[in-house]
Amino acid sequence: MTLGGSKEMTLGVMGGGQLGRMFAHAAQRMGFFTAVLDPDPVSPAGRVSHHHIQTSYTDPVGLERLALVAQAITTEFENVPAPALAELAKTRPVAPAAACVAIAQDRA
Repeated sequence: MTLGGSKEMTLGVMGGGQLGRMFAHAAQRMGFFTAVLDPDPVSPAGRVSHHHIQTSYTDPVGLERLALVAQAITTEFENVPAPALAELAKTRPVAPAAACVAIAQDRA
Protein backbone atom coordinates (compact mmCIF):
# COMPACT_ATOMS: atom_id res chain seq x y z
CA MET A 1 0.00 0.00 0.00
CA THR A 2 1.26 3.48 -0.72
CA LEU A 3 0.79 6.89 0.79
CA GLY A 4 -0.05 9.34 -1.94
CA GLY A 5 1.08 6.81 -4.50
CA SER A 6 4.75 7.35 -3.74
CA LYS A 7 5.72 5.42 -0.64
CA GLU A 8 5.18 1.89 0.56
CA MET A 9 3.46 1.81 3.94
CA THR A 10 4.52 -0.23 6.94
CA LEU A 11 2.20 -0.80 9.89
CA GLY A 12 3.83 -1.30 13.28
CA VAL A 13 2.59 -3.56 16.07
CA MET A 14 3.68 -3.48 19.69
CA GLY A 15 3.44 -7.15 20.65
CA GLY A 16 4.26 -10.26 18.71
CA GLY A 17 1.83 -12.92 19.87
CA GLN A 18 -0.86 -14.79 17.97
CA LEU A 19 -3.13 -11.73 17.59
CA GLY A 20 -0.18 -9.79 16.22
CA ARG A 21 0.46 -12.60 13.75
CA MET A 22 -3.17 -12.47 12.56
CA PHE A 23 -2.87 -8.68 12.25
CA ALA A 24 0.33 -9.05 10.20
CA HIS A 25 -1.23 -11.59 7.85
CA ALA A 26 -4.33 -9.43 7.34
CA ALA A 27 -2.26 -6.29 6.74
CA GLN A 28 -0.03 -8.11 4.27
CA ARG A 29 -3.06 -9.37 2.33
CA MET A 30 -4.08 -5.72 1.97
CA GLY A 31 -0.66 -4.79 0.62
CA PHE A 32 0.97 -3.36 3.73
CA PHE A 33 4.39 -4.19 5.09
CA THR A 34 4.53 -4.99 8.81
CA ALA A 35 6.93 -4.32 11.68
CA VAL A 36 6.70 -5.97 15.10
CA LEU A 37 8.38 -4.91 18.32
CA ASP A 38 8.50 -7.81 20.77
CA PRO A 39 11.14 -9.17 23.17
CA ASP A 40 10.65 -12.79 22.10
CA PRO A 41 13.14 -13.88 19.41
CA VAL A 42 10.62 -16.36 18.00
CA SER A 43 7.40 -14.40 18.52
CA PRO A 44 4.58 -15.59 16.23
CA ALA A 45 4.12 -12.15 14.65
CA GLY A 46 7.83 -11.47 14.41
CA ARG A 47 8.31 -14.64 12.42
CA VAL A 48 5.94 -13.47 9.64
CA SER A 49 6.62 -9.71 9.62
CA HIS A 50 8.94 -7.83 7.35
CA HIS A 51 10.67 -6.28 10.37
CA HIS A 52 11.07 -7.86 13.82
CA ILE A 53 12.55 -5.52 16.39
CA GLN A 54 13.50 -7.84 19.22
CA THR A 55 13.73 -5.73 22.35
CA SER A 56 11.76 -4.73 25.42
CA TYR A 57 8.66 -2.59 24.97
CA THR A 58 10.35 0.32 26.76
CA ASP A 59 13.73 0.28 25.00
CA PRO A 60 14.25 3.79 23.55
CA VAL A 61 16.39 2.51 20.68
CA GLY A 62 13.80 -0.13 19.76
CA LEU A 63 10.97 2.40 19.90
CA GLU A 64 12.96 4.73 17.66
CA ARG A 65 13.59 1.92 15.18
CA LEU A 66 9.87 1.08 15.09
CA ALA A 67 8.99 4.74 14.50
CA LEU A 68 11.52 4.89 11.67
CA VAL A 69 10.11 1.92 9.75
CA ALA A 70 6.37 2.18 10.53
CA GLN A 71 4.08 4.98 9.43
CA ALA A 72 1.34 4.01 11.92
CA ILE A 73 1.46 1.87 15.06
CA THR A 74 -1.01 -0.20 17.07
CA THR A 75 -0.87 -2.65 19.96
CA GLU A 76 -1.53 -6.33 20.05
CA PHE A 77 -2.73 -6.34 23.66
CA GLU A 78 -3.63 -3.89 26.41
CA ASN A 79 -0.57 -4.42 28.62
CA VAL A 80 1.91 -2.66 26.36
CA PRO A 81 3.41 0.11 28.53
CA ALA A 82 1.41 3.30 28.00
CA PRO A 83 4.55 5.50 28.26
CA ALA A 84 6.05 3.63 25.29
CA LEU A 85 2.94 4.40 23.24
CA ALA A 86 3.11 8.05 24.30
CA GLU A 87 6.72 8.19 23.12
CA LEU A 88 5.82 6.67 19.75
CA ALA A 89 2.88 9.08 19.40
CA LYS A 90 5.32 12.01 19.36
CA THR A 91 6.26 11.09 15.79
CA ARG A 92 3.67 8.59 14.51
CA PRO A 93 -0.08 7.98 14.66
CA VAL A 94 -0.72 5.45 17.45
CA ALA A 95 -4.02 3.69 18.14
CA PRO A 96 -5.23 3.08 20.73
CA ALA A 97 -3.88 6.20 22.39
CA ALA A 98 -1.57 5.87 25.38
CA ALA A 99 -4.18 7.49 27.65
CA CYS A 100 -6.78 4.88 26.65
CA VAL A 101 -4.34 2.04 27.27
CA ALA A 102 -3.49 3.51 30.69
CA ILE A 103 -7.19 3.51 31.60
CA ALA A 104 -7.57 -0.10 30.45
CA GLN A 105 -4.58 -1.07 32.59
CA ASP A 106 -6.10 0.49 35.74
CA ARG A 107 -7.90 -2.54 37.11
CA ALA A 108 -8.07 -1.40 40.73
